[in-house]
Amino acid sequence: MANERCRVALFVLIVCAFAYAAVYTSSPAVSVNPCAQTLTRALLAVTGLDPYVVSCAADDGVSTPLLSDGGHDKINAGRVGGPIVTDLLQCRKPEGPDFPEDLQCCPPMPTSEPIDFTLPDPSEPLRTRRPAHVAGAEYMAKYERAIALMKALPRSDPRSFYQQANIHCAYCTGAYRQVGHPELAVQVHFSWLFFPFHRAYLYFFERIAGKLLGDPGFAVPFWSWDVPEGMRMPLQFANASSPLYDQMRNPWHAPPKLVDLDYAMDVVENNYTDDEQIKHNLWIMYKQMISSAPLASLFHGQPFRAGEASKPGAGTVELQPHNLMHVWVGDLLSYPNAEDMGAYYAAGRDPIFYTHHANIDRLWDVWRSNGKGEDFTDPDWLDSSFLFYDEEARLVRITVRDVLDMDKLRYTYRGVGLPWLDARPPTTPNVKYRVKNRVEKPVMFPVSLGNVVTAEVRRPLMLWRQPKGATQEEVLVVEHIQTDGVCKFDVFVNAREHKKIEPCGREMVGSFVCLRHHNTQNNVTRRGVQTTMRVALNDILKDLGAEQDESVTVTLVPRHGKVRIGGVRIEYNGM
Repeated sequence: MANERCRVALFVLIVCAFAYAAVYTSSPAVSVNPCAQTLTRALLAVTGLDPYVVSCAADDGVSTPLLSDGGHDKINAGRVGGPIVTDLLQCRKPEGPDFPEDLQCCPPMPTSEPIDFTLPDPSEPLRTRRPAHVAGAEYMAKYERAIALMKALPRSDPRSFYQQANIHCAYCTGAYRQVGHPELAVQVHFSWLFFPFHRAYLYFFERIAGKLLGDPGFAVPFWSWDVPEGMRMPLQFANASSPLYDQMRNPWHAPPKLVDLDYAMDVVENNYTDDEQIKHNLWIMYKQMISSAPLASLFHGQPFRAGEASKPGAGTVELQPHNLMHVWVGDLLSYPNAEDMGAYYAAGRDPIFYTHHANIDRLWDVWRSNGKGEDFTDPDWLDSSFLFYDEEARLVRITVRDVLDMDKLRYTYRGVGLPWLDARPPTTPNVKYRVKNRVEKPVMFPVSLGNVVTAEVRRPLMLWRQPKGATQEEVLVVEHIQTDGVCKFDVFVNAREHKKIEPCGREMVGSFVCLRHHNTQNNVTRRGVQTTMRVALNDILKDLGAEQDESVTVTLVPRHGKVRIGGVRIEYNGM
């Protein structure tokens, strides 16, 4: 079969060569760069070639799109700014020292251009996603059956479980390149694309499952790890004979182990009681959803526009609990990348991934519906788009603005309560944040975070002298964060004696948690992440009685992995 494909591909290339030769001899002014020409999707589909086999790297290292994709290739060409757009013909084999040699993430090549997304008929049944811990055996058995049907499809079918898992791989490893800027990668994590991409991903996954089941009302269950009753892995995922099982999970975290939303990634597990663990988890949820997320830029993440390098900065929930739960489920004990769930290229291979992200999607809706924040209105966000195959195996282009209304997408969530809404962590008495009559030695950034680092950070005059009742948001920025693997560090404010702080206590304002990434820029792929972390300060300074202080003390505590920090500063209103 492979030989036959090679013969067909060789024949097509020979025909193309003769065609190009004819053009060149009849029209000397035409460019002699073969990548200036186009190969149609239908031609690639007939040959069976993967799109990255037909390389179009120009001499200057910048490739030219093979197909116009309806004009999308001209949207952002030659300028910085505008929505992020992807084209299937600019998807290539991911490169990186940690990837398996045979890793291929790009979806099958269609025979026609992608169609634009249209909302489902309002008369369709409303799909209700239920919490896995109370969904019932029949409901969970249906999800089991859907996964089994997807796994039974040929790998070449874009609706197969293999191809569905590859979607996450393609959008998270630098396989996709920005249309108009092919030297730059598309990465949906660590930016404002995180929530809308995963909502669209689940939408198509769910509809494919419903089509295979013959049940248009089917909805994916969600793993409600943010409420006490759901803080254990659902039992169905621990059954080794079930299609929902994945052997590449941390064996210590199987049921009845409670999830730890502040997991330190240590070999030695914590010895908290169940009540203590639940209390800490609820404190984390309050901080990440309430006190640390008053702005869209803090909840969603930083803007990521065409022509810019990826990973400008993640939102609160993405860092923790999202990233944290990926690593908690994955097997960091046996694999340095914490596969499956703990590695971006492999996370979609675990069926629990989709229930985990259903809960993440629910939290976006909770953040908006409880009046805690408003989404961006920036057209660069609203018009950014992604490619997915639908339940009819048609390639569809969907934009961020298409996924903002769950009701129009015809799905909802069954409520599980929000016990963390009032779980405001208490401050810790008698904790020093300055040593009296001692001038702190300034920290010379950048620093490698091998040990605890404490720095005094001056607040801009306009911040600490602003009148009481002012609504401007003060934001702590930990910038130029560099790491080459799975890592975690905690950030404390006004707590030099951080060891006295109860886990997840008020003075611990957040954690930076990272899965292993690769940077792709100017067609060069390197291991590592370069990004920033932002933490809202208004609530914490009020709780600590430090609203009128000229400076704050920031303590960075390493927990796992190697990290380099470029600096710490305070900015105004998150801008």
